Amino acid sequence: MPPHTELTCSCGNIHLRLEGEPLLAAECQCDSCRTAAAWLAEIPGGEPVTSATGGTPYVLYRKDRVRFAAGGDNLRAYRLTAASPTRRVVAACCNTPLFLEFQGGHWLSLYAGLWPDEIRPAPAMRTMVSDLPAGQTLPADIPNHKTQSVGFFFTLLTAWAAMGFRSPKIPVASEVVWGEAT
Repeated sequence: MPPHTELTCSCGNIHLRLEGEPLLAAECQCDSCRTAAAWLAEIPGGEPVTSATGGTPYVLYRKDRVRFAAGGDNLRAYRLTAASPTRRVVAACCNTPLFLEFQGGHWLSLYAGLWPDEIRPAPAMRTMVSDLPAGQTLPADIPNHKTQSVGFFFTLLTAWAAMGFRSPKIPVASEVVWGEAT
């Protein structure tokens, strides 16, 4: 992967510049990611973000290595509930899903669909497979962890230490709670 990666939303108004290598690529199978993925696909202009297994593939980056070269003032956040510790952020111009952010987190989980197929980082693991619907099985092509693995947390902790234990803020222009949306 090059020293930086340039990504855009579907309409090209938002440009992201990612510095260096990602922390990791993973596919989340949790209930909230499945619910949010269904809602993201239903908003006008929204796009499917799930894999063939129904999980949501993400590429995790340190926040201090993600820059909005253009359009950073045009972000809209969605929360599942008002109390949700996560928000899914889209490009308000075209509703392209951009990233998942954990409240107080020092990393962004960028939707893997932002990358062109030929350079998209492949997931190294699946997380939260304990939330799979009854009867669903997953292929054994990558590790399938019931929750987040120790290695997953170690990667995040190491990155946070390298950032001086800072958690940069990502401002958004508007925020919507799905259950309260009209």
